[in-house]
Amino acid sequence: MQIFQKELFANQQYDEKNFFLIAGPCVVESEALLEEVAEKVYGICKRLGIPYVFKASYRKANRTSASSFTGLGDGTGLHLLKKIKDKYSLPVTSDIHAHEEAAIAAEYIDILQIPAFLCRQTDLLIAAAETGKIVNVKKGQFLSGPSMKFAVEKIKNAGNEKVMLTERGNTFGYQDLVVDYRNITWMKEHGTPVIMDCTHSLQQPNQTSGVTGGNPGLIGTIAKAAIATGADGLFIETHPNPAAAKSDGANMLRLDLLEGLLEQLVKLRKAVV
Repeated sequence: MQIFQKELFANQQYDEKNFFLIAGPCVVESEALLEEVAEKVYGICKRLGIPYVFKASYRKANRTSASSFTGLGDGTGLHLLKKIKDKYSLPVTSDIHAHEEAAIAAEYIDILQIPAFLCRQTDLLIAAAETGKIVNVKKGQFLSGPSMKFAVEKIKNAGNEKVMLTERGNTFGYQDLVVDYRNITWMKEHGTPVIMDCTHSLQQPNQTSGVTGGNPGLIGTIAKAAIATGADGLFIETHPNPAAAKSDGANMLRLDLLEGLLEQLVKLRKAVV
């Protein structure tokens, strides 16, 4: 585990041979939701020795339909994430969408996530780098693992060595994604931790309804394959009732299914490390 990861999880007791987990609801819907998910996942990860990062987006700017829920307001969303961070002594992460957001978000969160569609936006990457925070760049659905070296170079050339990369599948036709697991190996060659996004990689975008579809029944398959191919971390969006979620409910894992999956993944990790 790289030095900056050890610093990230300094407040947690965990098995250093384990993968780390980034998990939470897609978006900040309410304080009650954040509390429910954080408490549940924190307890599971503590028992299984998994380093844990809480995730929720304070704002969803990349929605298909203009009528889609985008958040409770930036200030409210960031404040609620900070409350989870302080209460559970957990690192927290959220995505940012424009360079002017970087410094503001960095006051509240530990990892700045760059959405896949924006992974080539130079000003955004540099602004994130200049905060000194860890920057997690999601690989574009239109890029290969080797091509992500340029995103890594932009961040490191801005003076920040704390970079992570996330695989989230590639566009396959108009309404599907496919995961090429070679990208995990290829992106690790850039000298960064590599994370598998087990939920967004199962999205079915561009639906005529204006709401992205998904195939959550395969989350376990994606996660197991990622562990077997050397992923350092897993990204899993989870919700107590995905059908009622205000964003990405079609591809989130139901919260009560997370513990059993993580137990399987810990066993698999021990077998392959």
